[in-house]
Amino acid sequence: MYEAAVFVIFPLCLVVAAFTDLFEMTVPNRIPAILLTSFILIAPFSGLSLPEFGWHILAGVTVFSVVFGLFAINVMGGGDAKLLTAAAVWYGFTTSLLHFLIYVAYGGGLLTLLILLVRSNSNTVMALNLPVPHSILTAKKIPYAIAICVGGLAAFPQSPLVLAALEQIR
Repeated sequence: MYEAAVFVIFPLCLVVAAFTDLFEMTVPNRIPAILLTSFILIAPFSGLSLPEFGWHILAGVTVFSVVFGLFAINVMGGGDAKLLTAAAVWYGFTTSLLHFLIYVAYGGGLLTLLILLVRSNSNTVMALNLPVPHSILTAKKIPYAIAICVGGLAAFPQSPLVLAALEQIR
């Protein structure tokens, strides 16, 4: 049963956060809360020892300390910072966390370039009647939850909880 929760909760939360950020330029607080709470509830069933669980929490705290600094200097939004922190807890201090953060960075860079390109050509986009959310054209922010979603989904198959769930299924 816990395997289904591992395979559904994390990806679903990231996708919902990405779409919400795309259309509303906000990440609801309940999404990072669900991610963190579900990790805490699922982790004991995955076979994580108490020290391993602690490393996962410490990974989240470490990511939070960095993204809080980015939030403080107005480089990253608060919702994106909370989402990245909650997602990092699912990876722990493993190579999958590094892969996740690299995917997010590359995805965020490409997303930013694409949005800047769309915004610089907003008259053309509107004249062609392309289906671009109004928030993309008017907001001064980047919906970074999209990059977090892409990075999270790309690194998810190598995350410790997924690997443990796959072992339980075999």
